[in-house]
Amino acid sequence: MDKVAFTMKLKPGVAAEYQRRHTEIWPELTAALQQAGIRDYSIYLDAASRTLFAVQKREAGHTTAALPATAIMQRWWAYMADLMETNPDHSPVVQPLECVFHMD
Repeated sequence: MDKVAFTMKLKPGVAAEYQRRHTEIWPELTAALQQAGIRDYSIYLDAASRTLFAVQKREAGHTTAALPATAIMQRWWAYMADLMETNPDHSPVVQPLECVFHMD
């Protein structure tokens, strides 16, 4: 199992809507994430900076690199694009984070 962390950025005034959409996450998206090998996925918000901090635990042999090409991921990104800083393909602008400390 590996773990990755990254940040994303919300547009002003949309935090409640972002949370609502994730509370109602599409079951087919959850299934796609799980099929790709994501076993634990959390997103935290720093409201002052509108920065989202995400952590994913992924099983060995995960196929997360293929997720961007799936129809469900493309549809989710388009659905979320009005709330977040995005790339031209509607994928969120992501900044990978380096783990500098871990304790079990």
